[in-house]
Amino acid sequence: MYKLYCRIYQAVFKAFSYLLPWRKPELIQGENSVDGLPKLIRSKGISCILLVTDSVIASLGLMAGLLQGLSDEGINYVIYDKTVPNPTIDNIEEALENYKMNKCTAIIAFGGGSSMDCAKGVGARVARPQKSIPQMKGVFRVMKKIPPLFAIPTTSGTGSETTLAAVITDSKTHEKYAINDISLIPHYAVLDPVLTVNLPQDITSTTGMDALTHAVEAYIGRSNTKATKRYCKEAVKLIFENLYEVYSNGENLASRRKMQQASFLAGLAFTRAYVGYVHAIAHTLGGFYSTPHGLANAVILPYVLEYYGKSAHKPLAELADLVGLSAAGDSLEQKAGKFIAAIKSLNESMRIPDKINCIVESDIPLMVNRALAESNPLYPVPKILAKEDLAKLYYSILES
Repeated sequence: MYKLYCRIYQAVFKAFSYLLPWRKPELIQGENSVDGLPKLIRSKGISCILLVTDSVIASLGLMAGLLQGLSDEGINYVIYDKTVPNPTIDNIEEALENYKMNKCTAIIAFGGGSSMDCAKGVGARVARPQKSIPQMKGVFRVMKKIPPLFAIPTTSGTGSETTLAAVITDSKTHEKYAINDISLIPHYAVLDPVLTVNLPQDITSTTGMDALTHAVEAYIGRSNTKATKRYCKEAVKLIFENLYEVYSNGENLASRRKMQQASFLAGLAFTRAYVGYVHAIAHTLGGFYSTPHGLANAVILPYVLEYYGKSAHKPLAELADLVGLSAAGDSLEQKAGKFIAAIKSLNESMRIPDKINCIVESDIPLMVNRALAESNPLYPVPKILAKEDLAKLYYSILES
């Protein structure tokens, strides 16, 4: 009965989603495209803007051209650069105070997914000042316009520049959860490959695998549309063709641009078709141990795909065909196995481990409960899992 309830919930939710006013961010892309953003901001009548980033990005000088452009256009700005890798409620409240004190009317998110999640959290609090972040946890609890949000990703992975999700960590309870609302979709996304050229190899690899996880989980789920399936396929193909290249040769701007495109497409897909147990488990690891989200996804993905068994063979076989892994006469199971093996091989080639070394065994029961609460009944996964299934998955990634 529980599995039936989950499937009914997902079917109703999918039907309801067709009625929602989905939108895509207005896309600004190309080499040095970030330099044109200040003029656009000025054209919107914005006189003071909050720029949300982190200390590493701030120290690298990547924002220098943007800041000079804002000054040249007479736009005041205030920088919040204390965002941590798994942004907290405290981050959002501190940034919000800066927004209000300086009478800002718009927000720029500059950095990886964490900066964008923090910026979205600020937008949600501006839109709903009487609601706390925990009160907006879940689905469609903002439902009000946020200030203009300009998203400038410096990684190619999270897809946050096009998604409806802001993933937040409660530093007191170690709970990591998402606020999901169409109002949080950024209004503008700037895809400038130049900003990603100097990414360290480990960030390039794990954020790229994050994008692959988005595309694969969305594709094998049961809430796809024709458009999301197309986005997933395009993203998977681009990632298999370009991720190892940008890992090996970070200055390849053409491949950097294609990885940005893949991340964007995967984001478009999962913001509508959702993800699955890989993300639910990864969120608990981020909340408990601050495990980087892309790294967690990369490690967990093949384990979950294998655990799904035959329920995921057909869509995984289709992806194997897509990236040229199949041989004549292969069964669906063999094709799916080859696709999973290719993910493992890609991880290994980029020195991504196959276990998580920080898991404390006594934490597993609580993490199982939180992962299950996030996943069921919302995520339209190929196979509904129970507590004992998730426990087995945690133990499978636990480094002995």
